[in-house]
Amino acid sequence: MNLREQIEKYKPYNEQEEKDKQTMLKYINTFDDVLTRNNEFGHFTASSWVLNKEKTKVLMIYHNIYKSWAWTGGHADGESDLLGTAIRELKEETGVENVKVLNDDIFSLEIICVNGHIKRGKYVSSHVHLNLTYLLEVDESEILKVKEDENSGVKWINIEDVEKVSNEKWIIENIYKKLNEKLRNY
Repeated sequence: MNLREQIEKYKPYNEQEEKDKQTMLKYINTFDDVLTRNNEFGHFTASSWVLNKEKTKVLMIYHNIYKSWAWTGGHADGESDLLGTAIRELKEETGVENVKVLNDDIFSLEIICVNGHIKRGKYVSSHVHLNLTYLLEVDESEILKVKEDENSGVKWINIEDVEKVSNEKWIIENIYKKLNEKLRNY
């Protein structure tokens, strides 16, 4: 199933997801290159809500650009398999090797505004990430490693504390709370 079909098939959880789903589909129809950073207005990314086996903790990184504890994820970089992107980014950012996919389907979708910033010594203009989130599981005994060019910490955080450790208000209110609500009904 291609990216458009996956998004079309996705059943929105709330009004934010309904609006963002429609915008993503319009975006795919409007722009030729939505899977690479060459599209400077916005491009697809994939994130992971990474749980331990008991589903009581989330694996997070301390993101150097946003200076906050955050979920794992990153750019599609030309790949249309965004679940694969989410897994690749999780492994790169945390050092884990064994990942269990709890569901092949999209768990959540959201459009995230990214403020202008410096990355690898170059200015990146403000843009949006058309983000798909996947539900993954990792054994807590896996050895964790920092990816120094992107993060300065990797750790398991109690699921009820996620909203306390992040300082990204919009992400907390519109994504992390939603992910935890959806998880309770999963």
